Amino acid sequence: MSDATLTRIAEALERLRPAPAQTPDWAAAEAFVWHADPDRLEPVAQVNRVDLPLLLGIDRARDTLLENTLQFARGLPANNALLWGARGMGKSSLVKAVHAEVLAQNLPAKLVEVQREDLPSIGRLLSLLRVAPVRVLLFCDDLSFSHDDQHYKSLKAVLDGGIEGRPENVIFYATSNRRHLMPRDMIENERSSAINPSEAVEEKVSLSDRFGLWLGFHPCSQDEYLAMIQGYCAAYGVKIDADTLRAEAIEWQATRGARSGRVAWQYFTDLAGRRGVTL
Repeated sequence: MSDATLTRIAEALERLRPAPAQTPDWAAAEAFVWHADPDRLEPVAQVNRVDLPLLLGIDRARDTLLENTLQFARGLPANNALLWGARGMGKSSLVKAVHAEVLAQNLPAKLVEVQREDLPSIGRLLSLLRVAPVRVLLFCDDLSFSHDDQHYKSLKAVLDGGIEGRPENVIFYATSNRRHLMPRDMIENERSSAINPSEAVEEKVSLSDRFGLWLGFHPCSQDEYLAMIQGYCAAYGVKIDADTLRAEAIEWQATRGARSGRVAWQYFTDLAGRRGVTL
């Protein structure tokens, strides 16, 4: 093979290699979204979030996560956090609301969201964040792993950091409906089919143990559900008779077959629309 042919092959491979991500303008936004292929951090003009006082029924999780995040933003030791539990109870909303509260206290931490599908590129993202002049709250929403899913191995780079260690200016928050990030039947299948069942299960289940904070979210009571809606009404100036609100809200959650913060917001969205109130 001639030198010219080898040169063309080398140049072709070089073109196929992803270009290194450009250093973002950290002053451009409060939050960014990580995209892979090509690698880039895109600024978010306006974060979709609710105010922290409107998140009711999750007081312990709220206070714990806020204190942990404030410690991190002040340059003090803090833990990675896993927010797990019932659907629609404000896990991702809490992360975004806590970030807003940190900014309100003049602590300029940035929020960076990474999609579960982009976890294999997390090492490249960490290399970019390691030299960032800001503190970064790295966030992955709805994190879970299915059968034969190897993305969880990439996540260990965030939680443990390998030989380099997790960047001092980065903390990782994830939300999941599953406490161990994997379905129960997957765990049971590992136990029944692996050569060494305990080791096979341990490799996957121990991933959640690498989070210093576990914050559980559980289904809300009817009183908490109604209090959420009343809080939204007060915050947005929606006027409605208490008995009418109670009857409509209970009927709404009965038709949905569920009661959660998400269902409360969905009812309130419908109510605000009927009352001509913009959100």
